[in-house]
Amino acid sequence: MARLAQTAGLTDIQQEILSTVRDFVDKEIIPVATELEHRDEYPQAIVDGLKELGLFGLMIPEEYGGLGESLLTYALCVEEIARGWMSVSGIINTHFIVAYMLKQHGTQEQKDHFLPRMAAGDIRGAFSMSEPGLGSDVSAITSKAVQDGDEYVLNGQKMWLTNGGTSSLVAVLVRSDEGHPEGTAPHKSMTTFLVEKEPGFGDIRPGLTIPGKIDKMGYKGVDTTELIMDGLRIPADRVLGGVTGRGFYQMMDGVEVGRVNVAARGCGVAQRAFELGVQYAQQRHTFGKPIAQHQAIQFKLAEMATKVEAAHAMMVNAARKKDSGERNDLEAGMAKYLASEYCKEVVEDAFRIHGGYGFSKEYEIERLYREAPMLLIGEGTAEIQKMIIGRRLLEEYRFQG
Repeated sequence: MARLAQTAGLTDIQQEILSTVRDFVDKEIIPVATELEHRDEYPQAIVDGLKELGLFGLMIPEEYGGLGESLLTYALCVEEIARGWMSVSGIINTHFIVAYMLKQHGTQEQKDHFLPRMAAGDIRGAFSMSEPGLGSDVSAITSKAVQDGDEYVLNGQKMWLTNGGTSSLVAVLVRSDEGHPEGTAPHKSMTTFLVEKEPGFGDIRPGLTIPGKIDKMGYKGVDTTELIMDGLRIPADRVLGGVTGRGFYQMMDGVEVGRVNVAARGCGVAQRAFELGVQYAQQRHTFGKPIAQHQAIQFKLAEMATKVEAAHAMMVNAARKKDSGERNDLEAGMAKYLASEYCKEVVEDAFRIHGGYGFSKEYEIERLYREAPMLLIGEGTAEIQKMIIGRRLLEEYRFQG
């Protein structure tokens, strides 16, 4: 059977990378994903395998030991990994965003210090914007950094850190009012700090606590945590880019490529849901024939496959736009919005095709049914995406009256 969501115009190297990742997913992830997910167990063996494949350095430049690949290559790899188990793609995504922010905005010293070890997978990244009292409203951040000599003292509580426990480097966005006059717009008085720590939970270093894993409905295996800063001292040379007040823009740049990643995850989960649905529809018999021969099921399969194709095409377009150096917030927002919504719908249709068995933990579709909703929230809700899309459309189609 021809696979859905094929990508035209790939180089031989890109095709070889994707083939290797696909084989790894089929052999090392899909057979164990449901069992590990039900135990909420960190997939250490899978992560070690991805490290050997070099995926932690996929987009890090070759001069720092990475593969120097494009965002498109990375997104297509994420699509394959999410098809196996979405949690694994989350482990890579947060690492990738921090590496991307360092590559784009870090000082030369910061790049030299972190990127080679990130490419090797010896340093794992996490990034932190959200707080208990805010989600999409980044301007309402209350965590704060105050300068004390050649150090900054950070205080506050952050929320929803993917890789919060297993990471060894966290990019943290906080307010830094010093040097910014009163009345400065909130987004112009934020700074990203590079916080180094040991993996684990509890009191990780003086002034820094990772309380423990947050128990989630889905997206298990990967650790999602809080981060509490109480007098955390960070050297001034760990301000990303070396200058305060640029953190909001640095984070938004990272989130923009992160939205392409979330779109890719939605595509991968939707592909797997379609595979499960179309296979089960040919195995399950009712009224003397496979349910795939009933027109109602064929209509459902047709809709599912069309949504998989459409989401994949938009994700690829957004990645290629970013790779070209052009602004892609409109395309990334559209891709993230469509892919996450279609993913939810395709998974639900596959769930319906399974009937009562879809409600059983014995079947893989039950896991996907709990995982898909996270994509509706991560890297900006559907409502935030529609705000971004609407504003950009009004810029492009401004009425000249």
